[in-house]
This record gives sequence, C-alpha cells and structure tokens, in this order.
Amino acid sequence: MKRQRAKRRPLYRCDVYRGRRRGRGRLTAAAVCAVLGLVLVLVRSLGTRFSGFLLLGAAALLTASWLLDRLAAGNHRWRLVRRGFYGCLAVGLAALLGLEVFIINRGRSDRTPLPADAVIVLGAGVNGTEPSLSLRTRLDKALDYLEAHPDIPAVLTGGTGYGEEISEAQCMYDYLTEHGVEPERLILEDQASNTAENFARSRPLLEEAGVDPAEDTVAVVTNDFHMARSELIARRQGYGDVAGIPAPIPWLHLEVNYHLREAFAMVKTFLFD
Repeated sequence: MKRQRAKRRPLYRCDVYRGRRRGRGRLTAAAVCAVLGLVLVLVRSLGTRFSGFLLLGAAALLTASWLLDRLAAGNHRWRLVRRGFYGCLAVGLAALLGLEVFIINRGRSDRTPLPADAVIVLGAGVNGTEPSLSLRTRLDKALDYLEAHPDIPAVLTGGTGYGEEISEAQCMYDYLTEHGVEPERLILEDQASNTAENFARSRPLLEEAGVDPAEDTVAVVTNDFHMARSELIARRQGYGDVAGIPAPIPWLHLEVNYHLREAFAMVKTFLFD
C-alpha cells in the first residue's frame, strides 16, 4: 500500500492578504521606531539617547523579521534561519526581563535607616559646574543620610568628564557644603572615570580615615537603577557590608531610559569589570 501524502491546506487569497498586511504593519512599526529613535539620539537635551539607540535596534529587528518571513516563504533553509532568529530573540528578551527584575528589586532595597561607618557618594554627570538631575538626586539623598548620621566621613568620588568644567567630586563638595555639611567630613576623590574606579580609588581614602571597607559597613549613595551594579562591583573590589542608599529619578521617561541602559551595563560588568 502506498503511503498517503499529507494533504496541504490550500493557500487562499485571504491568507496572502493577511500576510501582506502583517508585513506592512511591521514595516510601518519599523519606520516609526526609526524616526523616534533618531529624534531621541539627536536631541541630546532629552537625556534619552540610549532609548533612541534601542528604538533604532528595534527598527532593524522588525525589518529583519519581515525580510526573513519573505525569504522563508518558499525555502526550507531560510525557514530554519527564521526559527533560529526568533529563538535567539526570545532568549534575549527573556534575559533582558530577568535583568530588569533584578535591577528594580535591588533598587528598592533601601538601608537608609541603618547606621554605617562611612559613606561613599558616587558621582554622575555635571553640566558645566552644576549637578545634573541624577547627581542632584544623589546629593539630596546624601544630605539626608549625613544629617541622620553626623559622625561618619563621606567620600565623594568622580573625575572630570566630557562637558564638565569641574570634577564630579568638586561639584558634590560645593553642593553639600552650601547645604550645611561640614567640609572636614568630606573626602574628595577626583580621578575615577567609572564605577569600578570609584570603589577602587575610594578604598585607600577610607582606610586613611580609619575605616576598613572589608570589615566595616560602608553606605553607598547612588541612583536606584545603578544600585545593583554598584553593589556587585563593590563586592568584587573587596568591600564587605555594603549598605545601599538608592536615590530615585523623579521623571518617569528618564527612569525607563536609565533602567534599560543599566541592563546592558550589567552584562558589561559581568564580563569585564
């Protein structure tokens, strides 16, 4: 008896129409993502350039999915490529979601009420000589913590970056002293250019102040989205008990942008820092 071949469902005009409509929808979405991405990248004052790059990436992925669907319509090999593409995309999105959950969870872990032997305030952008929004939120959080714990020293760490007329450490020093913090409590570290250097260069300064980072409790003031990576780097640098003091960003669109960017920064930290 001859084996009967499985009957294939005939391709109707409505199937072709739906396929074309989905394709046009994807291309339209890709175009919208590309335009919005370019706007966010080019208008630097919005502070959401990373979201712009992500939108450009989304536009490229949508275009690639449309192209793969067309190529796979009559070719078995391209269908395998398409399955691999969607599989990798699913794994990437799942990993991104997992990282975001971890970052958000660590950012909500606030140890402000607990005492510490010293505090490190991590630098952020300076607009000329004025603190950026993210740095100002850190400084306001540091003010509250220093007022509640008047007997501990504070290391202000951050060098001079692009567009900054003074170091981040000096900007923080000026802001805190103008708001009533005693200058003798503040220790400046003005050479660090990233988070890993923040902790590495702050360690000898803490030891000179009589604080052992490996044994004593060191509070760390930074933004909530940055807390998970800061704690990870601090422990890799030999810090023992790190007490996170997270400072939230008041604007939602910036929070979303920074949280998305931080997920990719976490991958970099896992691999290189």
